[in-house]
Amino acid sequence: MADGGSALRVHALRLGPGQELLSSLLSFVEERKLRAPFIITCVGSVTKATLRLANATAENTNEVVRLQERFEIVSLVGTLNKDAHLHICLSDKDGKTVGGHVLGDLEVFTTAEVVIGEAANLRFSREMDPRTGFPELVIHPRQNEAV
Repeated sequence: MADGGSALRVHALRLGPGQELLSSLLSFVEERKLRAPFIITCVGSVTKATLRLANATAENTNEVVRLQERFEIVSLVGTLNKDAHLHICLSDKDGKTVGGHVLGDLEVFTTAEVVIGEAANLRFSREMDPRTGFPELVIHPRQNEAV
């Protein structure tokens, strides 16, 4: 387990109607060569989403919901390294919420205003954890690397 203490860099972007949120965020991270990126905040709306629900296990990852209606993004959190780990909470027209692990297909409705942080002195990766059966976050110090 790494200490995790690090300086912070902040990046911001706005996505427009029809853009896919997850792939756009991953492209942003790759283009800027961010090594330890994470979501600080996100507001906006989507017209569809594909989420894995909380009761999924390594043996049964089929608990997936595909949503197709207009939702407000109430919360988006997680890490954005190559194998992003994001959770989202969405609110429908009646204010009812649904949330889960982002699998993709998050099509922006009006806007997605995203602020991304980067732990400047760290590097994130994912390694399979035999205890969970999933690739989990590993935090590395960023030594002798250009930042």
